[in-house]
Amino acid sequence: MSQNHIRTFELACGMPLVVEPFPTAGSAAIAWLLPLGSACYPDPQDGLAPMLAELMMRGVEGLDSRQHSDALDRLGVQRSVHVSTYHLHLGAVVLGSKLEESLPLVAAMVRSPSLPESALEPTRSLCLQSLEGLDDDPQELAMVRLKERHLPPPLNRHSYGRRDVLESCPLDAIRSAWRRGCVPVGSVLAVAGRCDPDRVASQMERLLAGWEGEWIEPVPTAAAVRGHLHLPDETAQTHLGLAWEAPREGEPGSMAERIAVRVLGGGSSSRLFSEVREKRGLCYSVGASYTNSLRHAMVTVYAGSTPQRAQQTVDVIMEQVRSMRHGVSAAEFHRAVAGFKSRLVMQGESTSARSATLASDQFRLGRPRSLAEIAAEVDRLTQADLDAWVAQRVVPDPTLVAIGPAPVEVRPQ
Repeated sequence: MSQNHIRTFELACGMPLVVEPFPTAGSAAIAWLLPLGSACYPDPQDGLAPMLAELMMRGVEGLDSRQHSDALDRLGVQRSVHVSTYHLHLGAVVLGSKLEESLPLVAAMVRSPSLPESALEPTRSLCLQSLEGLDDDPQELAMVRLKERHLPPPLNRHSYGRRDVLESCPLDAIRSAWRRGCVPVGSVLAVAGRCDPDRVASQMERLLAGWEGEWIEPVPTAAAVRGHLHLPDETAQTHLGLAWEAPREGEPGSMAERIAVRVLGGGSSSRLFSEVREKRGLCYSVGASYTNSLRHAMVTVYAGSTPQRAQQTVDVIMEQVRSMRHGVSAAEFHRAVAGFKSRLVMQGESTSARSATLASDQFRLGRPRSLAEIAAEVDRLTQADLDAWVAQRVVPDPTLVAIGPAPVEVRPQ
């Protein structure tokens, strides 16, 4: 696997800048993590994050929303913003030849957003529509409620916000949240693609001169609820979400856990797909994934079934989870590793995916990792290593959320 030289700078403001040049790429991508995520507000302000994310796209100092948007469009900048637990994620992709012209426009969204009064009510309406849309997406709703129960507050918050906050929050509160939380220490900027690392660093030093402030990491204020939750819904479907603890990335066993989860539910050749869907016809959709954050990691399983088959679906899922302790076949191991490495290669061909991963690594691990380093880690994992991991792996009682007519449960082994 080809390896590009990753450069890491600590800017004068205290923010890390990670740059990975791709000499053959035509584009350059920016991933900027700002410590304005859903967990970064006191309870009475749980809802400011999506409002702020939308308002940051509505103009900057000296340029109204239309002028700023037109300036970005003239350069061909594709941009996005979304909210996670710890961060507001600002992303942009542009031709490498236009990166230098684009960076001031992107940096202005961070340093001097207008947050205009005229955009408050349209923004409020959009955020409320997104929240209300959860009722029309029961799969997403199940996973949102699963996170709420499985993680401790405020780390269990979702990105949609609370209705009462969305309906009532004044612009002054949003502006105050931006001034308090949009700080360099706690932010991460990553650039990947066609670029010169030294030129990017020099330009960002100028653009961010005078920026100061330090993030205060949100910490749990209470224990997680966990257990089982049934949300009654008289429909022809039952949506199931399960979660349990896993080692965080960088901890012993994290790569083995990733590969084990791929064997369990990582695609159409996985055990869950084969045993729950194909052989028994218990559900129309099933899969497992490994989710990693700064302080927590977990395995999540989603299944979409019918009310009549929902309990059996949970029973067979847990049967397959528990059977992992007996080891995996050579075919399962090689398929899971091949799938992981294939995804890694495809990520390396996308500048936007690569910049996002660099930023995430820097935040969670304190350093970026090359694709070659990650590939080498999975190459060192043998089938015997994986068998040893799953043999000693004790899966705790999972958190369970069910949306449908009747409750279900995780039955004792």
